[in-house]
Amino acid sequence: MFKKVLVANRGEIAVRVMRACRDLGITSVAVYSEPDATALHTRYADEAYCLGPGPVAESYLNPKKVIEAARACGADAIHPGYGFLSERAEFARAVAEAGLVFIGPSPETMRQVGDKVTAKQIAAAAGVPTVPGTNDRAGVDEAREIAGRIGYPLLIKAAAGGGGKGIRLVEKAEDLEASLQVAAAEAQANFGDGGLYVEKFLDPVRHVEVQILADRHGNIVHLGERECSIQRRSQKLVEESPSPAVGPELRGRLGAAAIAIARESGYENAGTVEFLLDRDGAFYFIEVNARLQVEHPVTELVTGLDLVREQLRIAAGEQLGFAQEDVYLRGWAIECRITSEDAEGGFMPSLGRIDLVSEPSGPGVRVDSSLFTGLEVSPYYDSLLAKVIVWGHDRDEALGGLTAP
Repeated sequence: MFKKVLVANRGEIAVRVMRACRDLGITSVAVYSEPDATALHTRYADEAYCLGPGPVAESYLNPKKVIEAARACGADAIHPGYGFLSERAEFARAVAEAGLVFIGPSPETMRQVGDKVTAKQIAAAAGVPTVPGTNDRAGVDEAREIAGRIGYPLLIKAAAGGGGKGIRLVEKAEDLEASLQVAAAEAQANFGDGGLYVEKFLDPVRHVEVQILADRHGNIVHLGERECSIQRRSQKLVEESPSPAVGPELRGRLGAAAIAIARESGYENAGTVEFLLDRDGAFYFIEVNARLQVEHPVTELVTGLDLVREQLRIAAGEQLGFAQEDVYLRGWAIECRITSEDAEGGFMPSLGRIDLVSEPSGPGVRVDSSLFTGLEVSPYYDSLLAKVIVWGHDRDEALGGLTAP
């Protein structure tokens, strides 16, 4: 097992990873920007290193500075959390070249599943249904051709996308070319890659994802599904496990599909395979998230497993300590994201000082948080500040706990 792990992130996920390190007797190292000098993750870690000014390009998104900090402190490995550098294959490769362990999938696998078109091809090769549309990157001519075959409405998506960026709904042919241009520009600005693909817009559907764990010894398990259909601007707000639309038989088929994709891609460590589920129980692969998800706590509460501990053990070369038949879903868990946003101002980020923090507690209540009294909410980072997760014996009990005064 590692002796020292640098956590290349901030906020609640950095604290979450550090807690798992502490449980395993691993020294945790924080990196922070100048505005985060007094942040919770900076103070919680055993050691902390400043990366530079507040803008992410000069701090959390600077691979060279992160790796230099890891080498300076004598870390064995780097945990990327989610966001920032977590799904950048070139960063994972640079970590390995520096003689450190990247806690996540290999750079090659990350590159494959990180490209949505390549991931779709992997799913098809694994025999998993995909949304009707292009099987490669599409320009105007390819998009018109596929539209003629599958009809409107269509979704234009960024091949390197995520977080709802680079997506456009096209309902009629005359809007296609302009929508492609806008989506390509947004994709280039957010991901440095303007490549696009086109899919049939399916409605109504649910967004259901399957958590997987895979070690380097060929063992792969799924940990059930999460329902993530409550979203705003294609970004998740409320997540739960299990899904109210999924029963044992469908869960088995979804899990088998997720495992098939993981095996086809040579996946290792924790990951999430995402699907669209229609009202008839048919499902379609949409993407792989090659990292820990924001919503991983709901899976932890219904399985009793610590996903970050499993990530650390897998990255250290250990085998999974359990098989698929050992995984049981017990009860129901629901997560709500707590963000600093102005609800009356179009949900734009809301900045300022937090004068009082009062977090819920009690049986079945978990709070993953970066909040503390006196926190100055910065303009440089995501608006997510905390997550409230409630467990109950069934969905009604979980909902009741979540809405209790």
